[in-house]
Parts: sequence; C-alpha cells; structure tokens
Amino acid sequence: MKIHREGFTIITGTIALLGLINILLLLLLPGKAELLITSIVISLIIFLMILQFFRYPKREISRNDNYIICPADGKVVAIEKTVEGEFFKDQRIQVSIFMSPINVHANWYPISGSIKFLKYHKGKKLVAWHPKSSTENERTTIVIEKDNKTQILVRQIAGALANRIICYPHEGDMIRQGAELGFIKFGSRVDLYLPLTAMVNVHLNQKVTGGIDVIAELP
Repeated sequence: MKIHREGFTIITGTIALLGLINILLLLLLPGKAELLITSIVISLIIFLMILQFFRYPKREISRNDNYIICPADGKVVAIEKTVEGEFFKDQRIQVSIFMSPINVHANWYPISGSIKFLKYHKGKKLVAWHPKSSTENERTTIVIEKDNKTQILVRQIAGALANRIICYPHEGDMIRQGAELGFIKFGSRVDLYLPLTAMVNVHLNQKVTGGIDVIAELP
C-alpha cells in the first residue's frame, strides 16, 4: 500500500506537531507518566487515521470504451434525472458518490478523451451528501469528450471537512480512462452527469470502488 503524494506534507506536519506536544509534556510535566502515556496513545491513533486517509492502493484498471468506470471510492447516494445547469444546461442522469473520511480519496477518469471544460468554484461547506452541495459547495467541474463526441461531466465536491480539491488536468488535455484525475482531502463527493442513453449499472447505497466498478455503459 502506497501513500499518496498529496499526503506527504500533512503527514510530515502531523508527526512534527504530535512529537512536539509529547516532548513538551515530558519536559514540563516530568512526573505525569499516565498523562504522557495517554498523550502518546492518542497521538498514535491520530497519526494512523491520517495515514490511512492518504493510502493509495494499486489497482488494475479494465479499460473499455463503452464503460463509464467509477471515479471514486464510496457509496452511491443519488441516481436521478436532473438538469445540469453549468455546462450542458439540459437533462442528464446524475450519479453521486459520497466519500467518507475512511475511503480512499483519490479520483480517477471514468472515460478516455479530451478535457473540453474545466472550472474551479469557491463555495460553502455543506455536508457532502446535501443535495445543494453539488451547486453551492467548493467544487471543480470537468467535462470529458470521447472520440465520438459523447460528453460526460465529473464534479469534485468538497464536504464539510474537506479543505482542498486537487484537480490535475488542464483544459485541452488528452486523458486516459482509469488514470488519476485528482484528490479531495478529508470527506467529499463526486458527481457524474451522463447522457440519458447511458445504462446505469449501480443502485442507491451501493458501495463502489474507484477505477474498478462500472457505473454505467454507453450504447
């Protein structure tokens, strides 16, 4: 199991801060052995939690031009027809995946193609499963176009705890299905907006695995 590069700074800072706290306790309260032991145990738990959050498993991607593969680990919290108002401005199938703090938080490209649109939005800190988080929270919208001109929209959404959305591509880039799209730190959500002709393969509350599970198939 690898550690994601986005976690190196936070993990290093966590080690330094927890180490400093425990050293100060040792120096300032030398007779408080029980307090020091408690502090060390709590520090270890915090460190392990941060470490597991930034884990980055190696996955074998099964690429298929007709598949829309899962962009994130988590649970499917919405499958519905809705009007996407930022780019398409028409009706699409929305599939939303909620990523809890215990999920892997890397994101993957659901299809191969080119980046036709990319825009970052500042926003609120609503909980990620809130319906309005898709349009009011901090978010990044990415539209990918396949060779046959089929377009899908991926939206990275920050949750109440997320403090940064990382998005690697730039508008105009050619990208490959299953490659890494980005990362969202500390609780978040990813929305997909698909053509109405897409055949959805998942159901509500299903746990899905990024880069592995097939969210939908294109005709």
